[in-house]
Formats: sequence, structure tokens, C-alpha cells
Amino acid sequence: MSIQSKLDRWRNVSHFALLRVGEYGELLSVELAETRARLTRELIALVALAVSGLFTLSFFCIALIASAWNSRYFLSVVWAIAIAWLALSVTAWLSYRAQRPVQSFGILKRELRDDLETLKEALK
Repeated sequence: MSIQSKLDRWRNVSHFALLRVGEYGELLSVELAETRARLTRELIALVALAVSGLFTLSFFCIALIASAWNSRYFLSVVWAIAIAWLALSVTAWLSYRAQRPVQSFGILKRELRDDLETLKEALK
């Protein structure tokens, strides 16, 4: 293979890579906007769920304690509620730890990987 053909091939590869850089920038901005919007929606929904769930469970627990106020089961009810809250907290923590992180920018990663494969093939 002559030096001229190698230079032509490298010139073509660099031209291809330079054209794709602008597209990567556009794709990055689109995916960043989508990720930001999705994260905002999920965060608002999660906060609303947490606040409403805690208020509901708090009032339910107060109602249970008030129902058992003058009975011989009062201490048992109070401790059962405390243990239930502890179990719920541990379960939520374990559930959080078991989740896989969300894969952001998947399209950009796939495009970069495909372009790298194309460049490798072009340089063979």
C-alpha cells in the first residue's frame, strides 16, 4: 500500500470524524434535555408520593394508638407500630440498594460505539 493511499484513507477517516463531532453535540444536547425533563418529573412524583404516603401512614398510626388508648393492648400496639415502621424503612433501603442506575445517554453511547467500529473498519 502506498503512502498516498494511506494518507487518503486517513484524510477520509478524519473528515468523517469531524463531520460526526457536530452531530454528537446536537445529540448530547437533546439527550441532556430529555434526561433533565425525565429526572424532574420523577423527582416531583417521588416527593409527592413520599409526602402523601407519610401523612396517610402517620394518621393511620395515630388512629391505631388512639383506639388502643385505654386498653391493656396499648403498649403492644405502640411497639407493633414502631416495629412496622422499622421494617418498612429497612425494606425501602434494601429496595433502593437493589436498583440498577438508569442508563443515560444511551443513544449517544451507541452512536459513538458504531462510529468507532466504522473507523476501525476503515483503517484496516
